[in-house]
Amino acid sequence: MGFGDLKSAAGLRVLNDFLADRSYIEGYVPSQADIAVFEAIAGPPPADLFHALRWYNHIKSYEKQKASLPGVKKALGKYGPADVEDTTGAATDSKDDDDIDLFGSDDEEESEEAKKLREERLAQYESKKSKKPAVVAKSSLLLDVKPWDDETDMAKLEECVRSIQADGLVWGSSKLVPVGYGIKKLQIQCVVEDDKVGTDMLEERITAFEDYVQSMDVAAFNKI
Repeated sequence: MGFGDLKSAAGLRVLNDFLADRSYIEGYVPSQADIAVFEAIAGPPPADLFHALRWYNHIKSYEKQKASLPGVKKALGKYGPADVEDTTGAATDSKDDDDIDLFGSDDEEESEEAKKLREERLAQYESKKSKKPAVVAKSSLLLDVKPWDDETDMAKLEECVRSIQADGLVWGSSKLVPVGYGIKKLQIQCVVEDDKVGTDMLEERITAFEDYVQSMDVAAFNKI
């Protein structure tokens, strides 16, 4: 039973085939079995071994929780397909001097070069994660702004509305729409960042121009 030499291409192919219909080495949650096999691999599997690479990246994300994962580490030969001979010749807690553990090593004799390389790889990984752009939630609004009567200066009303400036608010096109009895309402579009600008704030700011504005309604609301 085993995967063979997990530092060889043949061993990684056995691991990839083993993980084709499994999420983890044993069971349905990450365990010490995954940590034991992970630590026996020299680095990320190549992209064409996508089952093994997917598993590797997933287990790598448990860097800080590895000690708390369930189970007890066993010899590496206790894991894997039954028809493959274990050729590593060591238990999971026995490593070559040049084996680099991305999780961190308890071996006090870890070489300075290996330690430096491990820290560089972890720094690169954290840097890539931090550079991922945050998704900004935005919405497109269509507002109906109603005047008091047909004598309201609609050009001045629109000027007042557009004078409202806020971080995360962009005004768009507008038009006057008849509502009856010679009265027209201002229909104006805007795009807002949901975390920065809300409809309540817009209503409060727009209706504050009480000499021109009777009321404000949201005619359409669409997520972008």
